[in-house]
Amino acid sequence: MSAHESMEHAEHAEHASGSNKKIALLIAVLALFLAISETLGKGAQTESISKNVEAANLWAFFQAKSIRRTVVQTAAEQGKLTLAGTGDDALKASVQKQVEDWTKTAQRYRSEPETGEGTEQLAEKAKHAEHERDEATAKYHHFELASAAFQIGIVLASATIITGMFALAYVSGVLTLAGLIMTALGLWWPHLLHLH
Repeated sequence: MSAHESMEHAEHAEHASGSNKKIALLIAVLALFLAISETLGKGAQTESISKNVEAANLWAFFQAKSIRRTVVQTAAEQGKLTLAGTGDDALKASVQKQVEDWTKTAQRYRSEPETGEGTEQLAEKAKHAEHERDEATAKYHHFELASAAFQIGIVLASATIITGMFALAYVSGVLTLAGLIMTALGLWWPHLLHLH
């Protein structure tokens, strides 16, 4: 092998080494973005599950209060029938007092702003928890798509080193951009695209 050929071979190896370093840097950046999107995705998924449980609990409490309210209202109605059918003044006074207590209790079960445990307040809280759950779920879907883009980008960038096909590195770069866009959408505009 002549000195000229050796020099050409060394220049080619040095060029390939420089390209491989750039691809390795791309892979490292993709791995960083992947770790971020996975962490954000897990956080959003946990939030979604938590808010779903919270909403279910609030709706269950709402149903329990509604049932209690219906029972108390029924008792008050029964008391009113008893009032109409009795002539005993002492019994009438006692039943009237009980009907008033049941009516107040039914009203309290419907709206109890001081404790937030009336059916009206519970329904509002449950709807709010459902909204937060839907928000977290939308974020989760975006972060999952971002993670997929970053993972495929890592595979294609790795394949570039093995095959020397630099078109794969460009596709990897496009996937990086797509992953960043999906991450941004997940963070700031999760309902811009409907991904359910």
